[in-house]
Amino acid sequence: MRAKTRAVAAAAGAALVVVPLTGAAAAALVTTEPLETDTGVDVASAYTADVAAIPALTTDEEAGDYTIDTPTVQVKVPPPPPPPEPEPEPVAEAPASSSSSSGATAVAKTQTVQPSANVQAAISGSAIIAEAAKYVGVPYVLGGSTPSGFDCTGFVSYVYRAFGISLPRSSGAYYNVGTRVSDPQPGDLIVSPGHVGIYAGPNLQIDSPRPGKTIQFRPIWQSNPIYVRVTG
Repeated sequence: MRAKTRAVAAAAGAALVVVPLTGAAAAALVTTEPLETDTGVDVASAYTADVAAIPALTTDEEAGDYTIDTPTVQVKVPPPPPPPEPEPEPVAEAPASSSSSSGATAVAKTQTVQPSANVQAAISGSAIIAEAAKYVGVPYVLGGSTPSGFDCTGFVSYVYRAFGISLPRSSGAYYNVGTRVSDPQPGDLIVSPGHVGIYAGPNLQIDSPRPGKTIQFRPIWQSNPIYVRVTG
């Protein structure tokens, strides 16, 4: 067979050398009819035998040298969102200053105006409000749960305990007690983020507000409170 009619392939390391086919060998790739050279050799059969003799480029041993490093992916789950911040409580202020007869300037003080008639009606119409009213003036104490000092939940739970009703000491837990109502009655709970008090009538509540304050009847300042009814 002439040199131009044969394909020579050799494996040297990772390289494969292919010699382009010409002449009758190229024609053998596109026809199914036996092609013979002038010496009577079947070109297609000879080409097939040549290709079969080409060694594999990669042996099983060499294949083991090729590895793929797969990085370890660690997924960090974000922590749950923090509980809602307590709703800010507005502060009602007296006029900024006033002049006395001696010419001294009075310092403005916070004040809460209470309709005494509504307070008396609430006390007379609800045993819970009557009990709560006994502690008007008791100072706010963080974590307090006795008449020497109350925080908001300490005060509410103490009042209800007098009627045999046990309530939580966490303001967030009050969302899961009793029955929510849309027509609150004096003695129902008034719940908002970070705070709980006792409903005492239209636009009126009694609660232990915040440090520096005392238990008092005052207007409902919460923007969107939830009213909860708890029975023994």
